[in-house]
Amino acid sequence: MATYDLEQQEQLDQVKHFWKQYGNLITWVLVLVLGAYAAWTGYLYWQQQRAIGAGGLYEELDRAASAGNADKALQAFADLKGKYAGTTFAEQGALMAAKVAVEHQKGDQGKAALQWLVDSGKNANLVAIARLRLAGVQMDAKQYDEALKTLSADTPAEFSALVHDRRGDILMAQGKKEDAAKAYAEAWKSMDATVEYRRFVEGKLTALGQPPVQPAAKAASAN
Repeated sequence: MATYDLEQQEQLDQVKHFWKQYGNLITWVLVLVLGAYAAWTGYLYWQQQRAIGAGGLYEELDRAASAGNADKALQAFADLKGKYAGTTFAEQGALMAAKVAVEHQKGDQGKAALQWLVDSGKNANLVAIARLRLAGVQMDAKQYDEALKTLSADTPAEFSALVHDRRGDILMAQGKKEDAAKAYAEAWKSMDATVEYRRFVEGKLTALGQPPVQPAAKAASAN
């Protein structure tokens, strides 16, 4: 029994020695781990609440746009970007707000919504769409240099053909037919042959007297 008590005391002394030497470190590690866990769960909750809030405002914007209420749609977008900038809902909302604004002769507000997305957007595809639409609005307003500048930024490869096509439209509006034909030719070459819009670009080139030349192999097989 005495031997057992001695062994137990030795174990207790070892624990005390270990805790004295490493206890403070262990405590701080636990604090950091628990703190990090609390911060992560708090961040997830914050993200969830942001998603719910942003989703609600996006639905409000969608309803206003569907009803043709441009003022209400623009106000919903202002709230959306003010409270939830950086969310996909805000970026998609910019495209919707711009569309309804332009349709209701509020071109400046439509351009502002698109410019916000171009300047602040994180989704490269949505930003590319915004650039194409903004350039179109600028072209309609005869702001040709600004429109070409809007299209000059790098965009994802899948939007290359549409950028060339829109550039061709702007150059045509400026009366620069040769440059426009070159841009259309680039758009035509960049598009897959199965894309229906390619035929429309081909029509633009034909109207300019420069129909695209089919590759020899394809032309031969067609015969």
